[in-house]
Amino acid sequence: MVVIRLARGGAKKRPFFNIVAADSRNRRDGRFIERVGFYNPVAAGAETGLSINAERLAYWQQNGAQLSPTVQRLVKQASKASI
Repeated sequence: MVVIRLARGGAKKRPFFNIVAADSRNRRDGRFIERVGFYNPVAAGAETGLSINAERLAYWQQNGAQLSPTVQRLVKQASKASI
């Protein structure tokens, strides 16, 4: 099954997450199919904290991909910010 989830990157104490479409059997930070966006929880000032390609997200959901609970929360947060 394809899951849209977070893959952690960044340095120690400076997390950075890519929002990726991946096979559920692969490791969290392992191989993925496509990068759909990113989330930077420590963004400050003019830095972008959350970016999601809504078009690609919709494509994956139409093809049966499931969102992880955290990504579901972030998508909801991003849609509120864009309104």
